[in-house]
Amino acid sequence: MSNVIESNQRERSNTAFSKDCLIGWIALSLTLLAMTFTPVLAKDIGNKINTKEYPSAQEVLPQPDFVIQGSVEKNLDMTLERCIEIALGNNPQIAAAFNDILASDVRIKQVWSNYFPQLSWQTGYTKIRNLQLSDAFGETLAFNYWLAGQISLQQMLYDFGVTANQATIRKLDYEAYKTTLGATVNDVIFQTKDAYYNLLYAFESRKVALDTVKKFEMFYNQAKAFYEIGMNPKVDVTIAEVNLSNAKLQLIQADNAVNIAVAKLNNVMGVPFIDTYDVQERLKYKPVQMSFDGAVKAAREARPELKLAELKVESARQTLQLTKKSYYPTIVAEGQLMVGGNHPVSNYGYNYGAYISFPTVNTMLIKNEIKEARFLYDKEIANAKNTQNQIYLEIQNAYLSLEEKRNQMPVAALGVKQAKENYELSYGRYRVGEGNPTELKDAQINYQQAQLQYYAALYQYNFAKASLEKAVGKNIVEEALPVELEE
Repeated sequence: MSNVIESNQRERSNTAFSKDCLIGWIALSLTLLAMTFTPVLAKDIGNKINTKEYPSAQEVLPQPDFVIQGSVEKNLDMTLERCIEIALGNNPQIAAAFNDILASDVRIKQVWSNYFPQLSWQTGYTKIRNLQLSDAFGETLAFNYWLAGQISLQQMLYDFGVTANQATIRKLDYEAYKTTLGATVNDVIFQTKDAYYNLLYAFESRKVALDTVKKFEMFYNQAKAFYEIGMNPKVDVTIAEVNLSNAKLQLIQADNAVNIAVAKLNNVMGVPFIDTYDVQERLKYKPVQMSFDGAVKAAREARPELKLAELKVESARQTLQLTKKSYYPTIVAEGQLMVGGNHPVSNYGYNYGAYISFPTVNTMLIKNEIKEARFLYDKEIANAKNTQNQIYLEIQNAYLSLEEKRNQMPVAALGVKQAKENYELSYGRYRVGEGNPTELKDAQINYQQAQLQYYAALYQYNFAKASLEKAVGKNIVEEALPVELEE
């Protein structure tokens, strides 16, 4: 009889256990179902990510076809286009800006992770002795509590647009980093052009210094010949020798200036250890056909800083809206399944449900946070206006400077022509014994200075053109009309 009763009790216990297990698994299935469909609903709740508007970060920066790492390439024929190509592929500023884009792209996904479930696992063992019950019953009531496993699953269902607002801010940050990359590229191109034109100017200066040495050597040989035949005193030879020594000193300085210019260009390109290369171009005067209004219009379309200022204003506005949602609650579904008891697997338990979680409200704090966000929004509007004014001023300065250097070019070229004619006349007079060494020296120095001034004006013109292109935000189509000195 007792065996029958015990058997019935075990059957009822097993039946109850089976019903409880069924309820627990139904609860777990409902939670998993919510986990599956909630991210789909979240897309409708928040802002959808438009792949055309927000492309993949890998599509932002095109990979150059020509990249030099260290001293791999040899015997290079370098041009301005090649230098810019190398700089875009190797300059660390561009690499840093590009990695900012990649990090910003990941932050967008981090925000959308709020709509994904949170799964946790816990296990443990506890020895419990209840003091009050032990004292009341006069016995030591101690037992073991095992937690073989506790699975917790939590799913945020809706937060009244807070996550969507945060994702919008992260998308604006992503666009801002892409715009910053454009500004960095623009700046690197300008630095490369400046360094390249400076190198060409250093080459021209060295050429002038070398030509001056040759002329003073010819002057020294002429003075020495006149002295040997008794036509001129020895002081003429001494003067010619001093002039030759000074010219050689200037040639040494010009050679060093070329090496410094090469090092600066290599550093801008991001390849400081590149092998020696040959520069295939010379400084040229290429007139730029662009009006001031055309430059301003082009800057509105191409200058990255203007778009960046607009993005900062919109980001501040979104932050203000997000701050106003500090009072909003969050709807969350949660389920737990536990196995344990006096023995590791002697019993089980579960719970599930949904709740609305309201934030801790400090009205004074939230009120002032909203005021702060509004003031920061107004600040970004003012900053955007200031950026627009600064870019307009930058275009004005670059355009007026370009006009000034353009007007200097004919004058500088005429000065070289006149100084060359004066030198040829002075040297001709000296060869026939009618001139004096001081007159010839002055003519030679004037000719040298006129050439250096011409090449300096040519470098300044090209620098002003590069500055205008940087201010506009893109290259200017130019007419190739070089004005070169006669050899």
